[in-house]
Amino acid sequence: MNPDAVVLDLDGVLVDSEERWDEARRELVAERGGEWKDGATHTMLGMSSPEWSAYVRDELGVSDMTPEEISADVVARLLAGYRRGLPLLRGAVEAVRALGERWPLGLASSSNAPVIALVLERSGLAEGIRAWVSSEEVAGGKPAPDVYLEAARRLGVDPARCVAVEDSTNGIRSAAAAGMAVVAAPNAAFPPAEDALALAAVTVDGIAAVTPQVVAAAARPVR
Repeated sequence: MNPDAVVLDLDGVLVDSEERWDEARRELVAERGGEWKDGATHTMLGMSSPEWSAYVRDELGVSDMTPEEISADVVARLLAGYRRGLPLLRGAVEAVRALGERWPLGLASSSNAPVIALVLERSGLAEGIRAWVSSEEVAGGKPAPDVYLEAARRLGVDPARCVAVEDSTNGIRSAAAAGMAVVAAPNAAFPPAEDALALAAVTVDGIAAVTPQVVAAAARPVR
């Protein structure tokens, strides 16, 4: 099967950002007298901004701020770092451009809209991405399928005829739940769980290895 579109994740797929998010959240929690919990980093991977900011307030003890204030503070820290230097992963721009020559491209990200917009602008990929969605725009963050379903809707394609590129446990589960074939490009710092990885049609070593041939192979029906 030749897919009708390819939908990419952002964090951990195009930008080496998971540790940046983690650092920004940890700084805020420490400054506000909260307490970081074991497992908090993995728990928040894939959450939408309303979800993770509520988690920071309710579970990590930043009780003197609203979730909206927490989200805005963390995003401001992240954007400041991105303006100093965008942490694009090796081969990301080249891979996206090669895929864009074959298929319409979408982006389905847990990042806030200002973060997505800045990355696309600074990377030069804004014109190549036909539709992008932040999970703050939909009802449920990853692993719920909402962000991928909305990306397919904006592209005007059937989710079942899309291939998604993901790196994380919740991201892979989200794309698979939306009915998309998944190419997994695991994040070395935060590798996906084995049961999530088993949902992927193909697993590769990073975005540089996500070629049109790999995407086409992932889209073929399993016999």
